[in-house]
Amino acid sequence: MERRLAAILSADVVGYSSLMERDESGTFERLIAIRNELVEPNITRRRGRIFKLMGDGILAEFSSVLDAVECAASLQGAMADRNQKVGANERIEFRIGLNLGEVIVDGDDRYGEGVNLAARLQELADPGGICASEKIAREIEKLVAFPIRPLGTRRLKNIVGAVPVYSIVWDQDARSDPDHRQHDLPNKPSIAVLPFTNMSGDPEQEYFADGLVEDIITGLSKIPSLFVIARNSSFAYKGRPVDIRQISKELGVRYVMEGSVRRAGDRLRITGQLIEGEAATHVWADKFEGAIEDIFDLQDRLTESIIGALEPTLRRAEIERARGKRPGSLDAYDIYLRALPHVHANTPGDNDCALRLLREALSLDPDFASAHGYAAWGYEQRFLRRGFNAEDRTAALRHANIALALGLDDPLPLSLGAFVQATITRDHDRAISALERALTLNPNSALAYGFSAMVHMFSENYERACDHASKALRLSPFDPMNYHSYLALAWVHFFRQEYADAAKFSNLGIQVNPAFSILHATLVASWASHDRMDLARAAAARLLDLEANWTIAAFVRMEVVRPRLMEQFEAAMRKAGLPE
Repeated sequence: MERRLAAILSADVVGYSSLMERDESGTFERLIAIRNELVEPNITRRRGRIFKLMGDGILAEFSSVLDAVECAASLQGAMADRNQKVGANERIEFRIGLNLGEVIVDGDDRYGEGVNLAARLQELADPGGICASEKIAREIEKLVAFPIRPLGTRRLKNIVGAVPVYSIVWDQDARSDPDHRQHDLPNKPSIAVLPFTNMSGDPEQEYFADGLVEDIITGLSKIPSLFVIARNSSFAYKGRPVDIRQISKELGVRYVMEGSVRRAGDRLRITGQLIEGEAATHVWADKFEGAIEDIFDLQDRLTESIIGALEPTLRRAEIERARGKRPGSLDAYDIYLRALPHVHANTPGDNDCALRLLREALSLDPDFASAHGYAAWGYEQRFLRRGFNAEDRTAALRHANIALALGLDDPLPLSLGAFVQATITRDHDRAISALERALTLNPNSALAYGFSAMVHMFSENYERACDHASKALRLSPFDPMNYHSYLALAWVHFFRQEYADAAKFSNLGIQVNPAFSILHATLVASWASHDRMDLARAAAARLLDLEANWTIAAFVRMEVVRPRLMEQFEAAMRKAGLPE
């Protein structure tokens, strides 16, 4: 099998099917003319060769990366000039993807991942735009006059792992205006992590600081809900004066993280701050310390702590941004963000509001996996705590199954879908399998660890439940979802008859979510089982103030654990005088 390194250009006509429906013969004739007059001459002039022609696209091979890039820019420029003289309904535009990689030679044809990645990158390009791989960007960054804009990492169909993606801005306006950005901010939290400043005067700490930032970028890149700028782009600012607004514009991100490393004796102190780029306002700041005895272990722990703190911080910042937008300008993602505080609250009134917003988001984007996941959880809340209606059960499982199917590579919908499946169907093995996949995809997901703790607790795997709950709390100590981890710990200790500890974790969970009645009920049962009836009755009064219609029968009917275990709750709550 012959292999060779080649620069691959993949071009495709935008909206080809619609053009053919409107005017089949005219579209075909115009496309043939463009191919003969512009495409083939440009490729030939730059020593390229077309190896595959499709109805609406081409694949071409170049031995030189520079030739491939200049050919792509020339084609898009020529098409833009041509389209100025053509009516809107007759306009043909290309998307172009470029990749440098190894290809398999089979006669006149070419195969392999080098070709596949070029085709996937082409799908990401704007009409009239060019998307390129990191290898292309590195090869040409000092050779061409075109600005190269990092677009962060993307997960592409049939391509393993997240791929750094770049836009080559070929148009004249962008070349003459260094502040010009061809692409708007991505429709999800976007972040660049800048190199940390070494404040120690010790060159060894320089390597530690760079390694820490690389680990943070890698960890954040595993979170599909984030748009993360690749290391090569953010490290271009190393040693340069930092203007956060300018960096935000140049990299096309909403948030920028910077920090410093300082050694004091045998300890290292890391400071980090997250800044909103447009207004240069601080969103979050913190410091992290550790002994330098094992510098690699310290680096791992600091990376974990920083990522755990950043994810909920970015989520809160995005929710506030969505709240500030005018209703008429909201899209599916903004509506989804507005739903999150209500779904996290886990109360009947918030539940109704969350489901209304999530249905609205899904009407705009039916394939929004995370919205399906939260909708599943919303209907699960409604089913288990508001009457056990069959329609709510059906809706919960329908959305859970869609979340699991669409979110196969996304830890958030996987975790939500798995949790709902576990509580409603009690198929714990299937749920644990999905949660393990979620944690493989993102080992720093506090949400996945929290839901995993709950499911392991349901299945009476108490050691794993406690381990995952503790991991979630350590990863993200201020996450609004932490009440699930505290609930898992409280129930484990209750079933182990460690009632004082069960009460302690119930109280900690109530501090995170004071309106979550299940934690109040657990506190009642814990104090009653511990024979602290004064505290049990006080907790019972607070529970009934919170939810006047609360009953033991409705609580026990949830049956999320074996009946024998639910009977322990039932006896303790009856002892505290809660209504039947």
